[in-house]
Formats: sequence, structure tokens, C-alpha cells
Amino acid sequence: MQNILSHDGEAQYWKSAFSSLMCEKYYANLMNDINWKHDELTMFGKHVITKRKVAWYGDRPFAYKYSNKTKIAMLWTPGLNLIKEQIELISGHTYNSCLLNLYHNGEEGMGWHSDNEKQLKENGAIASVSFGAPRKFTLKHKTTNEKISLVLDSGSLLLMSGSIQKNWLHSLPLSKKIKAARINLTFRTII
Repeated sequence: MQNILSHDGEAQYWKSAFSSLMCEKYYANLMNDINWKHDELTMFGKHVITKRKVAWYGDRPFAYKYSNKTKIAMLWTPGLNLIKEQIELISGHTYNSCLLNLYHNGEEGMGWHSDNEKQLKENGAIASVSFGAPRKFTLKHKTTNEKISLVLDSGSLLLMSGSIQKNWLHSLPLSKKIKAARINLTFRTII
């Protein structure tokens, strides 16, 4: 798999890591079996409850802090564990936790950020898996402002590794045209 970045990190994209049949199965399973909750965070000193929903799972009850809020991981569901095993086979990396995001439609997204929290393995791989509506995903270099965009299809895998989190920001832009939901799973390693 080829690196889609020209420098300062690695991003590899598999358009069809899962078949369309498996996508439908996992999408339904994740909608029903995950303990979804609205995300709460602090932005510019204000407490915010997001429209999107999130969940945090792992090998054990890891504490994960971002945006001044701490989440405690729930233990893997059988379905999440199957997805994790498949992603580990494809990516060649192992993961001990997963942050899940449920975007109900294109009016929910994510602003520019890096996944560089102190609890994460330095330069560790983050495997981003998508089920549901295809969504545009954009990377922006922190110094040069170079941008790279791609569409993350249902069943796809985007593997971000190396120094990407130090050098690049990423976002999920809003789009009023998208009416369907997307579930995103980001498998990562807590140290």
C-alpha cells in the first residue's frame, strides 16, 4: 500500500478492507451493541455537548483524556473484537483500544486536530475504519498548510503512522448533502 503523504508521516488507504456484506453486518451491530453517548468537551473554556455520539472500548478500563475530559474504556464487544482482529491482520499493527464516533449525518463533523494525546504510543499507528455514509477526510500539514483530501468509503481503512500526528492535522468537514450516518472506529495503542 502506498503512502498518500509526500512527507512527514505515513497515511495508507485501503478502499475495501471489508466487503459490502460485512459492512452492513458490522454497521447494524455497532448501531445496536455500542453504548453510544454524546461527547462532552471543553472548547475555549466552555462546556460543550456535541451532536455526534462517541464510545471508548479497550482491552481493559483505560483512562483516556482529551479536551479536558476523561473517558474510561468499556471492554470489547464480540463484534468490535472481530473488527480489531481483521484490522490487525491488514495493518500489521496491534491495538489495545478504540475510540468510536457516530456522525448522524453530514451536519456533524470534526474540526482540525491531531491525535497526539500523551497516553498514546509515540508515533504509534492509528487505524481509522469507516462504516456507513462515505465522507470527505482532509489532512493539512502544520507548517506548509499543504492539504490532501480523500473520501473514506464504507468498509475502508486509513492507517496513520510514523510522525503524522506531529506534522499533520486532520478533519472531517461538514456537508449538508450527506443525510445518512457514518460510524468511525479509530483503533489505537494506549501506553
